[in-house]
Amino acid sequence: MKNIKIIFTLLSIFSFEKNSAQVWTPDNGDGTYTNPIIHADYSDPDVVRVGDDFYMTASSFNCIPGLPILHSKDLVNWTILSYALPKQPPFETYDKVQHGNGVWAPSITYHNNEFYIYYPDPDFGIYLIKAKKAEGPWSEPLLVKAGKGLIDPSPLWDDDGKVYLTHAFAGSRAQIKSLLVVCTMNTEGTIANNDEVMVIDGHESEGTIEGPKFYKRNNYYYIFAPAGGVPTGWQTILRSKNVFGPYEKKKVLEQGSTKINGPHQGAWVQTQTGEDWFIHFQDKGAYGRIVHLQPMKWENDWPVMGQDFDKNGIGEPVTTFKKPNAGKKYPIENPATSDEFNEPKLGLQWQWQANSQINWGFPASMGYLNLFCVTTIKDNKIFDAPNLLLQKFPAEEFSATAKITFNTRLNGESTGLIIMGLDYSYLCFKNVEGKLYLSQKTGTFNKTVSETETKPVLISNNIIYLRVKIKKGGVCSFFYSLDDKNYQAVGTDFISKEGKWIGAKIGLFALGEKITNDSGNAAVDWFRITK
Repeated sequence: MKNIKIIFTLLSIFSFEKNSAQVWTPDNGDGTYTNPIIHADYSDPDVVRVGDDFYMTASSFNCIPGLPILHSKDLVNWTILSYALPKQPPFETYDKVQHGNGVWAPSITYHNNEFYIYYPDPDFGIYLIKAKKAEGPWSEPLLVKAGKGLIDPSPLWDDDGKVYLTHAFAGSRAQIKSLLVVCTMNTEGTIANNDEVMVIDGHESEGTIEGPKFYKRNNYYYIFAPAGGVPTGWQTILRSKNVFGPYEKKKVLEQGSTKINGPHQGAWVQTQTGEDWFIHFQDKGAYGRIVHLQPMKWENDWPVMGQDFDKNGIGEPVTTFKKPNAGKKYPIENPATSDEFNEPKLGLQWQWQANSQINWGFPASMGYLNLFCVTTIKDNKIFDAPNLLLQKFPAEEFSATAKITFNTRLNGESTGLIIMGLDYSYLCFKNVEGKLYLSQKTGTFNKTVSETETKPVLISNNIIYLRVKIKKGGVCSFFYSLDDKNYQAVGTDFISKEGKWIGAKIGLFALGEKITNDSGNAAVDWFRITK
Protein backbone atom coordinates (compact mmCIF):
# COMPACT_ATOMS: atom_id res chain seq x y z
CA MET A 1 0.00 0.00 0.00
CA LYS A 2 2.85 2.37 0.81
CA ASN A 3 4.37 1.94 -2.66
CA ILE A 4 0.95 2.51 -4.31
CA LYS A 5 0.58 5.76 -2.32
CA ILE A 6 4.02 6.92 -3.46
CA ILE A 7 3.16 6.15 -7.10
CA PHE A 8 -0.13 8.09 -6.87
CA THR A 9 1.69 11.01 -5.24
CA LEU A 10 4.29 11.09 -8.01
CA LEU A 11 1.59 10.88 -10.69
CA SER A 12 -0.26 13.75 -9.03
CA ILE A 13 2.85 15.93 -8.96
CA PHE A 14 3.71 15.01 -12.57
CA SER A 15 0.19 15.88 -13.70
CA PHE A 16 0.37 19.21 -11.87
CA GLU A 17 3.78 20.11 -13.31
CA LYS A 18 2.66 19.14 -16.82
CA ASN A 19 -0.34 21.49 -16.62
CA SER A 20 1.14 24.39 -14.67
CA ALA A 21 3.11 26.61 -17.01
CA GLN A 22 4.46 29.69 -15.26
CA VAL A 23 1.73 32.26 -14.75
CA TRP A 24 4.11 35.11 -15.64
CA THR A 25 7.32 34.77 -17.68
CA PRO A 26 9.06 37.95 -18.89
CA ASP A 27 11.68 36.11 -20.95
CA ASN A 28 10.28 35.66 -24.46
CA GLY A 29 12.88 33.02 -25.32
CA ASP A 30 13.98 34.89 -28.46
CA GLY A 31 16.51 37.29 -26.96
CA THR A 32 13.85 39.79 -25.83
CA TYR A 33 11.91 40.37 -22.64
CA THR A 34 8.54 41.90 -21.83
CA ASN A 35 7.91 44.10 -18.80
CA PRO A 36 7.23 43.68 -15.98
CA ILE A 37 10.20 41.42 -15.26
CA ILE A 38 8.47 40.43 -11.99
CA HIS A 39 4.68 40.73 -11.86
CA ALA A 40 4.67 40.71 -8.07
CA ASP A 41 4.90 43.21 -5.25
CA TYR A 42 8.63 43.81 -4.82
CA SER A 43 8.23 47.43 -3.81
CA ASP A 44 11.09 49.95 -3.92
CA PRO A 45 13.56 47.52 -5.55
CA ASP A 46 17.31 48.00 -5.27
CA VAL A 47 19.88 45.91 -7.14
CA VAL A 48 23.62 45.32 -6.97
CA ARG A 49 25.88 43.26 -9.24
CA VAL A 50 28.70 41.18 -7.76
CA GLY A 51 30.74 39.44 -10.44
CA ASP A 52 28.31 37.67 -12.76
CA ASP A 53 25.42 37.77 -10.28
CA PHE A 54 22.70 40.33 -9.64
CA TYR A 55 20.99 40.63 -6.26
CA MET A 56 17.76 42.50 -5.54
CA THR A 57 16.09 43.47 -2.29
CA ALA A 58 12.82 45.31 -1.67
CA SER A 59 10.59 46.77 1.01
CA SER A 60 8.81 44.15 3.11
CA PHE A 61 6.89 46.31 5.63
CA ASN A 62 5.27 43.97 8.21
CA CYS A 63 5.68 40.79 6.11
CA ILE A 64 8.16 38.48 7.82
CA PRO A 65 10.70 37.09 7.10
CA GLY A 66 11.60 40.47 5.67
CA LEU A 67 14.04 41.97 3.18
CA PRO A 68 13.76 39.36 0.41
CA ILE A 69 16.94 38.65 -1.54
CA LEU A 70 16.34 37.75 -5.19
CA HIS A 71 18.99 36.50 -7.59
CA SER A 72 19.45 36.79 -11.34
CA LYS A 73 22.13 36.17 -13.93
CA ASP A 74 20.64 38.39 -16.65
CA LEU A 75 18.35 40.97 -14.93
CA VAL A 76 15.28 39.31 -16.52
CA ASN A 77 15.02 35.87 -14.88
CA TRP A 78 14.79 36.11 -11.09
CA THR A 79 14.44 33.62 -8.23
CA ILE A 80 14.01 34.12 -4.48
CA LEU A 81 17.33 33.32 -2.83
CA SER A 82 16.84 34.13 0.85
CA TYR A 83 15.67 36.71 3.37
CA ALA A 84 18.02 39.06 5.17
CA LEU A 85 15.69 39.65 8.13
CA PRO A 86 14.36 36.40 9.69
CA LYS A 87 12.73 38.32 12.54
CA GLN A 88 12.09 42.03 12.85
CA PRO A 89 13.19 44.08 15.85
CA PRO A 90 12.04 45.37 18.22
CA PHE A 91 10.39 42.00 18.82
CA GLU A 92 7.80 43.26 21.29
CA THR A 93 6.50 45.49 18.48
CA TYR A 94 6.67 43.14 15.51
CA ASP A 95 5.40 40.06 17.30
CA LYS A 96 2.08 41.80 16.63
CA VAL A 97 0.67 42.77 13.23
CA GLN A 98 1.82 46.26 12.23
CA HIS A 99 0.12 46.95 8.90
CA GLY A 100 2.13 49.43 6.83
CA ASN A 101 4.96 49.70 9.35
CA GLY A 102 8.31 47.91 9.44
CA VAL A 103 10.80 47.75 6.57
CA TRP A 104 10.42 50.61 4.10
CA ALA A 105 12.65 51.24 1.05
CA PRO A 106 16.06 49.60 1.57
CA SER A 107 19.35 49.85 -0.32
CA ILE A 108 21.76 47.00 -1.07
CA THR A 109 25.44 47.61 -1.82
CA TYR A 110 28.65 45.60 -1.90
CA HIS A 111 31.72 47.01 -0.13
CA ASN A 112 34.92 45.45 1.23
CA ASN A 113 33.76 41.98 0.11
CA GLU A 114 30.53 42.29 2.09
CA PHE A 115 26.89 42.96 1.30
CA TYR A 116 25.41 45.95 3.11
CA ILE A 117 21.69 46.58 3.44
CA TYR A 118 20.55 49.83 4.98
CA TYR A 119 16.85 49.77 5.73
CA PRO A 120 14.52 52.25 7.43
CA ASP A 121 11.88 51.64 10.02
CA PRO A 122 9.94 54.93 10.04
CA ASP A 123 9.12 54.53 13.74
CA PHE A 124 12.65 53.79 14.96
CA GLY A 125 15.31 54.89 12.47
CA ILE A 126 17.84 53.55 9.97
CA TYR A 127 19.34 50.07 10.42
CA LEU A 128 22.32 48.26 8.89
CA ILE A 129 22.75 44.53 8.31
CA LYS A 130 25.73 42.85 6.61
CA ALA A 131 26.67 39.45 5.16
CA LYS A 132 29.60 37.80 3.39
CA LYS A 133 27.14 35.94 1.14
CA ALA A 134 23.74 37.06 -0.09
CA GLU A 135 22.30 33.74 1.12
CA GLY A 136 23.34 34.75 4.62
CA PRO A 137 23.79 34.52 7.47
CA TRP A 138 23.08 38.23 7.88
CA SER A 139 24.17 40.18 10.93
CA GLU A 140 21.75 41.37 13.57
CA PRO A 141 20.24 44.78 12.72
CA LEU A 142 22.31 47.70 13.99
CA LEU A 143 20.57 51.04 14.49
CA VAL A 144 22.95 53.49 12.79
CA LYS A 145 20.70 56.54 13.03
CA ALA A 146 17.79 56.72 15.44
CA GLY A 147 14.81 58.95 14.76
CA LYS A 148 11.16 58.98 13.76
CA GLY A 149 10.42 59.47 10.07
CA LEU A 150 13.91 58.76 8.73
CA ILE A 151 13.38 56.70 5.55
CA ASP A 152 14.93 55.49 2.29
CA PRO A 153 18.66 55.44 3.16
CA SER A 154 21.39 54.97 0.56
CA PRO A 155 25.14 55.01 1.31
CA LEU A 156 28.11 56.16 -0.79
CA TRP A 157 31.73 55.15 -0.22
CA ASP A 158 33.74 57.91 -1.86
CA ASP A 159 37.09 57.56 -3.62
CA ASP A 160 38.93 59.28 -0.74
CA GLY A 161 37.57 56.86 1.87
CA LYS A 162 34.89 59.18 3.19
CA VAL A 163 31.40 57.74 3.66
CA TYR A 164 28.05 59.47 3.18
CA LEU A 165 24.38 58.65 3.55
CA THR A 166 21.38 60.21 1.84
CA HIS A 167 17.85 59.72 3.09
CA ALA A 168 14.33 61.14 3.00
CA PHE A 169 11.57 61.82 5.53
CA ALA A 170 8.14 60.34 6.19
CA GLY A 171 5.78 63.22 6.89
CA SER A 172 3.50 60.99 8.96
CA ARG A 173 6.25 60.70 11.59
CA ALA A 174 8.71 63.53 11.00
CA GLN A 175 6.15 66.24 10.14
CA ILE A 176 8.41 67.19 7.22
CA LYS A 177 8.59 65.56 3.79
CA SER A 178 9.60 66.05 0.14
CA LEU A 179 13.17 66.72 1.29
CA LEU A 180 16.44 64.87 0.72
CA VAL A 181 19.48 65.27 2.95
CA VAL A 182 23.09 64.03 2.94
CA CYS A 183 25.07 63.31 6.12
CA THR A 184 28.49 61.82 6.84
CA MET A 185 29.14 58.39 8.33
CA ASN A 186 32.07 56.78 10.07
CA THR A 187 34.50 54.72 7.99
CA GLU A 188 32.73 51.45 8.84
CA GLY A 189 29.33 52.81 7.87
CA THR A 190 27.95 51.91 11.31
CA ILE A 191 27.25 55.44 12.58
CA ALA A 192 25.39 58.11 10.61
CA ASN A 193 26.32 61.51 11.99
CA ASN A 194 23.91 64.32 12.81
CA ASP A 195 25.36 66.73 10.27
CA GLU A 196 22.65 66.60 7.61
CA VAL A 197 22.69 69.01 4.70
CA MET A 198 19.51 69.48 2.68
CA VAL A 199 20.22 68.93 -1.01
CA ILE A 200 16.71 69.47 -2.39
CA ASP A 201 13.37 70.83 -1.26
CA GLY A 202 10.88 69.20 -3.59
CA HIS A 203 7.78 71.15 -2.63
CA GLU A 204 7.79 73.42 -5.68
CA SER A 205 8.31 71.03 -8.61
CA GLU A 206 9.38 67.64 -7.20
CA GLY A 207 6.55 66.92 -4.78
CA THR A 208 6.95 63.81 -2.60
CA ILE A 209 10.59 63.41 -3.60
CA GLU A 210 11.93 60.38 -1.72
CA GLY A 211 13.59 56.99 -2.31
CA PRO A 212 17.09 58.32 -3.13
CA LYS A 213 19.91 56.15 -4.46
CA PHE A 214 23.47 57.51 -4.19
CA TYR A 215 26.09 57.02 -6.94
CA LYS A 216 29.32 58.55 -8.24
CA ARG A 217 30.44 58.63 -11.89
CA ASN A 218 32.93 60.78 -13.79
CA ASN A 219 33.51 62.93 -10.69
CA TYR A 220 29.79 63.69 -10.44
CA TYR A 221 27.72 62.76 -7.41
CA TYR A 222 24.29 61.48 -8.47
CA ILE A 223 21.13 61.05 -6.46
CA PHE A 224 18.45 59.09 -8.32
CA ALA A 225 15.12 59.98 -6.69
CA PRO A 226 11.44 59.39 -7.50
CA ALA A 227 9.06 62.31 -7.25
CA GLY A 228 5.40 63.05 -7.86
CA GLY A 229 3.94 60.27 -5.73
CA VAL A 230 3.80 56.49 -6.02
CA PRO A 231 1.02 55.97 -8.61
CA THR A 232 1.62 59.07 -10.73
CA GLY A 233 5.25 60.13 -10.37
CA TRP A 234 8.45 60.24 -12.39
CA GLN A 235 12.18 59.66 -11.98
CA THR A 236 14.33 62.68 -11.14
CA ILE A 237 18.13 62.78 -11.26
CA LEU A 238 20.24 65.15 -9.16
CA ARG A 239 23.92 65.71 -9.93
CA SER A 240 26.74 67.81 -8.49
CA LYS A 241 30.54 67.95 -8.36
CA ASN A 242 30.19 68.52 -4.60
CA VAL A 243 28.65 65.84 -2.39
CA PHE A 244 26.64 68.44 -0.44
CA GLY A 245 25.58 70.32 -3.58
CA PRO A 246 24.27 72.50 -4.98
CA TYR A 247 22.67 69.87 -7.24
CA GLU A 248 21.30 70.29 -10.73
CA LYS A 249 18.22 68.24 -11.54
CA LYS A 250 16.62 66.60 -14.55
CA LYS A 251 13.51 64.49 -15.16
CA VAL A 252 14.59 61.35 -17.07
CA LEU A 253 11.65 58.90 -16.97
CA GLU A 254 7.88 59.48 -17.03
CA GLN A 255 4.69 57.75 -18.13
CA GLY A 256 4.31 59.95 -21.18
CA SER A 257 2.33 58.25 -23.93
CA THR A 258 2.64 54.78 -22.36
CA LYS A 259 0.29 52.86 -20.06
CA ILE A 260 2.97 52.49 -17.34
CA ASN A 261 1.97 54.84 -14.54
CA GLY A 262 4.43 56.19 -11.99
CA PRO A 263 7.62 54.65 -13.44
CA HIS A 264 10.23 55.39 -10.77
CA GLN A 265 12.16 54.40 -7.63
CA GLY A 266 14.77 51.78 -8.27
CA ALA A 267 18.35 51.05 -9.13
CA TRP A 268 20.97 51.83 -11.72
CA VAL A 269 22.96 48.68 -12.43
CA GLN A 270 25.67 47.90 -14.96
CA THR A 271 26.27 44.50 -16.54
CA GLN A 272 29.71 42.94 -16.69
CA THR A 273 29.68 43.77 -20.42
CA GLY A 274 29.31 47.48 -19.67
CA GLU A 275 25.60 47.97 -20.41
CA ASP A 276 23.55 50.28 -18.18
CA TRP A 277 20.04 49.41 -16.98
CA PHE A 278 17.46 50.86 -14.59
CA ILE A 279 15.11 48.73 -12.48
CA HIS A 280 12.01 50.43 -11.08
CA PHE A 281 8.47 49.72 -9.97
CA GLN A 282 4.96 50.47 -11.24
CA ASP A 283 2.07 50.72 -8.79
CA LYS A 284 -0.64 48.33 -10.02
CA GLY A 285 -3.20 48.56 -7.24
CA ALA A 286 -4.10 45.18 -5.77
CA TYR A 287 -1.15 43.58 -7.58
CA GLY A 288 1.26 45.81 -5.68
CA ARG A 289 4.35 47.56 -6.98
CA ILE A 290 5.57 45.35 -9.80
CA VAL A 291 9.09 45.45 -11.24
CA HIS A 292 10.19 46.80 -14.62
CA LEU A 293 13.54 46.94 -16.44
CA GLN A 294 14.53 49.90 -18.62
CA PRO A 295 17.50 50.29 -20.98
CA MET A 296 19.72 53.16 -19.95
CA LYS A 297 22.67 55.09 -21.40
CA TRP A 298 24.63 58.23 -20.59
CA GLU A 299 24.59 61.44 -22.60
CA ASN A 300 26.48 64.54 -21.43
CA ASP A 301 26.83 62.90 -18.02
CA TRP A 302 23.05 62.52 -17.62
CA PRO A 303 21.32 59.14 -17.62
CA VAL A 304 18.83 58.52 -20.44
CA MET A 305 16.20 55.88 -19.59
CA GLY A 306 13.68 53.94 -21.65
CA GLN A 307 12.76 55.43 -25.03
CA ASP A 308 11.50 58.91 -25.82
CA PHE A 309 8.37 57.93 -27.75
CA ASP A 310 6.74 61.38 -27.61
CA LYS A 311 10.00 63.24 -28.39
CA ASN A 312 9.84 65.63 -25.43
CA GLY A 313 13.35 64.85 -24.19
CA ILE A 314 12.17 62.58 -21.33
CA GLY A 315 12.35 58.79 -21.49
CA GLU A 316 9.28 56.58 -21.29
CA PRO A 317 9.03 52.92 -20.23
CA VAL A 318 9.53 50.20 -22.84
CA THR A 319 7.27 47.17 -23.01
CA THR A 320 9.32 44.67 -25.02
CA PHE A 321 13.06 45.13 -25.53
CA LYS A 322 16.30 43.27 -26.22
CA LYS A 323 17.56 41.42 -23.14
CA PRO A 324 20.67 42.67 -21.34
CA ASN A 325 23.99 41.26 -22.52
CA ALA A 326 25.11 39.29 -19.47
CA GLY A 327 27.92 37.46 -21.27
CA LYS A 328 25.92 34.36 -22.19
CA LYS A 329 22.40 32.93 -22.31
CA TYR A 330 20.79 31.76 -19.08
CA PRO A 331 17.73 29.53 -18.49
CA ILE A 332 14.25 30.89 -17.85
CA GLU A 333 13.50 31.13 -14.14
CA ASN A 334 10.77 32.73 -12.01
CA PRO A 335 10.17 33.39 -8.31
CA ALA A 336 8.63 30.39 -6.54
CA THR A 337 4.85 30.20 -6.12
CA SER A 338 3.52 26.63 -5.75
CA ASP A 339 4.59 24.49 -2.82
CA GLU A 340 4.19 20.71 -2.54
CA PHE A 341 5.38 20.84 1.09
CA ASN A 342 7.59 17.82 0.45
CA GLU A 343 10.66 19.50 1.98
CA PRO A 344 11.13 19.90 5.73
CA LYS A 345 11.13 23.69 5.30
CA LEU A 346 8.76 26.32 3.98
CA GLY A 347 9.19 27.61 0.46
CA LEU A 348 10.74 31.07 0.21
CA GLN A 349 7.56 32.53 -1.27
CA TRP A 350 5.83 32.46 2.13
CA GLN A 351 5.71 35.25 4.70
CA TRP A 352 3.76 35.73 7.93
CA GLN A 353 2.03 38.94 9.03
CA ALA A 354 4.32 39.28 12.06
CA ASN A 355 7.34 37.61 13.67
CA SER A 356 6.62 33.89 13.56
CA GLN A 357 6.03 31.88 16.73
CA ILE A 358 6.98 28.24 17.19
CA ASN A 359 3.41 27.03 17.84
CA TRP A 360 1.92 28.37 14.57
CA GLY A 361 2.91 25.34 12.55
CA PHE A 362 5.66 23.12 11.20
CA PRO A 363 6.83 21.90 7.84
CA ALA A 364 7.36 18.16 8.01
CA SER A 365 9.22 15.42 6.21
CA MET A 366 5.90 13.57 5.75
CA GLY A 367 4.84 15.60 2.71
CA TYR A 368 2.60 18.24 4.24
CA LEU A 369 2.57 21.50 6.19
CA ASN A 370 0.98 21.40 9.63
CA LEU A 371 -0.79 24.61 10.69
CA PHE A 372 -2.21 24.65 14.23
CA CYS A 373 -5.54 26.21 15.14
CA VAL A 374 -4.11 28.50 17.81
CA THR A 375 -5.95 31.51 19.18
CA THR A 376 -4.22 34.69 18.02
CA ILE A 377 -7.11 37.15 17.50
CA LYS A 378 -10.08 38.55 19.35
CA ASP A 379 -13.58 39.06 17.98
CA ASN A 380 -12.74 37.08 14.83
CA LYS A 381 -10.71 39.99 13.38
CA ILE A 382 -8.67 37.92 10.94
CA PHE A 383 -7.14 41.12 9.57
CA ASP A 384 -5.03 41.23 12.73
CA ALA A 385 -4.08 37.54 12.79
CA PRO A 386 -0.26 37.37 12.87
CA ASN A 387 -0.31 33.70 11.78
CA LEU A 388 -1.64 34.19 8.25
CA LEU A 389 0.78 32.43 5.89
CA LEU A 390 0.75 34.51 2.72
CA GLN A 391 2.49 35.10 -0.59
CA LYS A 392 2.36 37.79 -3.27
CA PHE A 393 0.05 37.77 -6.29
CA PRO A 394 2.38 36.39 -9.03
CA ALA A 395 0.51 37.50 -12.16
CA GLU A 396 -2.50 39.39 -13.43
CA GLU A 397 -4.50 36.18 -13.90
CA PHE A 398 -3.97 32.87 -12.10
CA SER A 399 -5.62 30.19 -9.97
CA ALA A 400 -4.58 28.92 -6.55
CA THR A 401 -5.70 25.57 -5.15
CA ALA A 402 -4.91 23.99 -1.78
CA LYS A 403 -5.54 20.47 -0.55
CA ILE A 404 -6.26 20.52 3.18
CA THR A 405 -7.00 17.80 5.72
CA PHE A 406 -8.74 19.44 8.67
CA ASN A 407 -7.94 17.56 11.88
CA THR A 408 -10.08 19.67 14.17
CA ARG A 409 -10.32 19.00 17.90
CA LEU A 410 -12.30 21.88 19.32
CA ASN A 411 -15.47 23.78 18.52
CA GLY A 412 -14.82 27.04 16.65
CA GLU A 413 -11.58 25.96 15.00
CA SER A 414 -11.23 26.96 11.35
CA THR A 415 -8.88 26.82 8.38
CA GLY A 416 -9.05 28.01 4.82
CA LEU A 417 -7.83 29.99 1.84
CA ILE A 418 -7.63 33.79 2.06
CA ILE A 419 -7.16 36.87 -0.13
CA MET A 420 -5.83 39.57 2.19
CA GLY A 421 -5.75 43.32 1.69
CA LEU A 422 -7.50 46.36 3.10
CA ASP A 423 -10.55 44.49 1.87
CA TYR A 424 -10.33 40.71 2.24
CA SER A 425 -12.28 37.55 1.49
CA TYR A 426 -11.71 33.93 2.43
CA LEU A 427 -13.10 30.43 2.41
CA CYS A 428 -13.67 29.43 6.03
CA PHE A 429 -13.79 25.67 6.78
CA LYS A 430 -15.02 25.53 10.36
CA ASN A 431 -15.91 23.14 13.18
CA VAL A 432 -19.36 24.11 14.49
CA GLU A 433 -20.48 21.83 17.32
CA GLY A 434 -18.67 18.84 15.83
CA LYS A 435 -19.83 19.37 12.24
CA LEU A 436 -17.81 20.92 9.42
CA TYR A 437 -19.18 23.90 7.48
CA LEU A 438 -17.77 25.95 4.60
CA SER A 439 -18.61 29.61 3.94
CA GLN A 440 -17.17 32.71 2.31
CA LYS A 441 -16.37 35.55 4.66
CA THR A 442 -15.67 39.03 3.32
CA GLY A 443 -14.55 42.07 5.25
CA THR A 444 -13.16 45.55 4.99
CA PHE A 445 -10.68 47.34 7.21
CA ASN A 446 -11.05 51.08 7.68
CA LYS A 447 -10.05 51.74 11.28
CA THR A 448 -12.78 49.25 12.20
CA VAL A 449 -13.38 45.79 10.78
CA SER A 450 -16.77 44.70 9.45
CA GLU A 451 -17.37 41.23 8.07
CA THR A 452 -20.16 39.41 6.21
CA GLU A 453 -20.66 35.66 5.72
CA THR A 454 -22.51 33.53 3.18
CA LYS A 455 -24.82 30.77 4.36
CA PRO A 456 -22.56 27.92 5.57
CA VAL A 457 -22.60 24.66 3.60
CA LEU A 458 -22.37 21.36 5.52
CA ILE A 459 -19.31 19.39 4.36
CA SER A 460 -19.23 15.64 4.91
CA ASN A 461 -15.48 15.17 4.60
CA ASN A 462 -12.51 16.61 6.49
CA ILE A 463 -10.39 16.51 3.30
CA ILE A 464 -11.21 19.47 1.07
CA TYR A 465 -9.82 21.27 -1.97
CA LEU A 466 -10.15 25.05 -1.88
CA ARG A 467 -9.62 27.21 -4.95
CA VAL A 468 -9.66 30.86 -5.96
CA LYS A 469 -9.43 32.14 -9.54
CA ILE A 470 -8.09 35.66 -10.05
CA LYS A 471 -9.01 37.51 -13.24
CA LYS A 472 -7.92 40.89 -14.61
CA GLY A 473 -8.69 43.68 -12.24
CA GLY A 474 -8.06 41.40 -9.27
CA VAL A 475 -11.53 39.83 -9.46
CA CYS A 476 -11.57 36.69 -7.27
CA SER A 477 -13.98 33.75 -7.57
CA PHE A 478 -14.00 31.00 -4.92
CA PHE A 479 -14.64 27.26 -5.34
CA TYR A 480 -14.39 24.01 -3.39
CA SER A 481 -14.22 20.30 -4.21
CA LEU A 482 -14.18 17.02 -2.32
CA ASP A 483 -12.38 15.08 -5.08
CA ASP A 484 -10.27 17.71 -6.95
CA LYS A 485 -12.44 17.10 -10.03
CA ASN A 486 -15.86 18.61 -9.48
CA TYR A 487 -15.64 22.16 -8.15
CA GLN A 488 -18.60 24.10 -6.76
CA ALA A 489 -18.73 27.88 -6.59
CA VAL A 490 -18.92 29.49 -3.15
CA GLY A 491 -20.28 32.94 -2.41
CA THR A 492 -19.86 35.90 -4.73
CA ASP A 493 -17.02 37.46 -6.69
CA PHE A 494 -14.67 39.62 -4.64
CA ILE A 495 -12.57 42.49 -5.99
CA SER A 496 -9.20 42.31 -4.27
CA LYS A 497 -7.66 45.45 -2.86
CA GLU A 498 -4.12 46.38 -1.92
CA GLY A 499 -3.00 46.20 1.69
CA LYS A 500 -1.29 48.97 3.66
CA TRP A 501 1.59 49.94 1.31
CA ILE A 502 1.64 46.39 -0.11
CA GLY A 503 -0.23 44.44 -2.77
CA ALA A 504 -2.98 41.97 -1.98
CA LYS A 505 -1.72 38.58 -0.83
CA ILE A 506 -3.00 35.04 -1.00
CA GLY A 507 -2.51 32.19 1.43
CA LEU A 508 -3.57 29.95 4.26
CA PHE A 509 -4.66 30.12 7.87
CA ALA A 510 -5.63 28.00 10.87
CA LEU A 511 -7.31 29.61 13.85
CA GLY A 512 -8.97 28.73 17.13
CA GLU A 513 -11.44 30.60 19.33
CA LYS A 514 -10.49 29.31 22.76
CA ILE A 515 -7.15 28.97 24.52
CA THR A 516 -6.72 25.39 25.75
CA ASN A 517 -3.92 22.90 26.30
CA ASP A 518 -4.27 21.44 22.80
CA SER A 519 -5.31 22.47 19.30
CA GLY A 520 -6.50 20.92 16.08
CA ASN A 521 -4.54 21.35 12.91
CA ALA A 522 -4.78 21.80 9.16
CA ALA A 523 -2.48 19.45 7.25
CA VAL A 524 -1.86 21.20 3.92
CA ASP A 525 -0.81 18.60 1.35
CA TRP A 526 -0.02 21.15 -1.36
CA PHE A 527 -0.65 24.68 -2.58
CA ARG A 528 -0.57 25.12 -6.36
CA ILE A 529 -0.55 28.23 -8.53
CA THR A 530 -1.69 27.57 -12.11
CA LYS A 531 -2.91 29.53 -15.11
